[in-house]
Amino acid sequence: MSESNAQPAWLSADWPAPARVRTLITTRQGGASQGPYAGFNLGTHVGDDPAHVAANREQLRQLLPAEPAWLNQVHGTHVVDAADIGEILVDADASVARAPGAVCVVMTADCLPVLLTNREGTTVGAAHAGWRGLCDGVIEATVESMGAEPATLMAWLGPAIGPDAFEVGGEVRDAFMAADPAADAAFSPIADGKYLADIYLLARQRLQALGVTEVYGGDFCTVIDRPRFYSYRRDRVTGRMASLIWLQD
Repeated sequence: MSESNAQPAWLSADWPAPARVRTLITTRQGGASQGPYAGFNLGTHVGDDPAHVAANREQLRQLLPAEPAWLNQVHGTHVVDAADIGEILVDADASVARAPGAVCVVMTADCLPVLLTNREGTTVGAAHAGWRGLCDGVIEATVESMGAEPATLMAWLGPAIGPDAFEVGGEVRDAFMAADPAADAAFSPIADGKYLADIYLLARQRLQALGVTEVYGGDFCTVIDRPRFYSYRRDRVTGRMASLIWLQD
């Protein structure tokens, strides 16, 4: 299990990564935010008091080797190098790092955060995989940008909307099946042409197709676990959590 100095209410990826691969996944617990954002909101774009967000980000920063490479996430597939990110937000949904100190980060509140490393611990990545980005290939783009053989990679699937809560229309199922008919296994029909979708299974299918066979995590539900996680689907007005990964010697 990757170690961090985070407070116990937060998470780290439970996977057999090298010791120099560090991870941290915040929850909504702790922090200065109030009202619908109550807790450790890290999103500057959701309507929270900027001073509260700044205080939360500063507390997070104390646990990291550098300021995280924050992204302007747009549900796309663009991947950047975390070491190249400055103070100006870049439109991207994933980042990679190959040198110690650069911190990859994605923010979520139902979408799936995917953390990746190679077994040697020389390259890491983080992807924001909402259903659109997942369907369009954000995981594939991140793996390609890491420049490592997929068979040498391992992935950890962080807190996301669970298979008992993710109701979608038939167009979502159709979009995934157009890319891979096997995606049908991730959709369970309910009423009125709707389905329950398993975003964790969809991600595992994409990773397996790439040749990434070591996949961990994927046993959370942001919607159901209200005390621990923010959920946009559940609350609409809410905060954002962060999933971070970096190399540290």
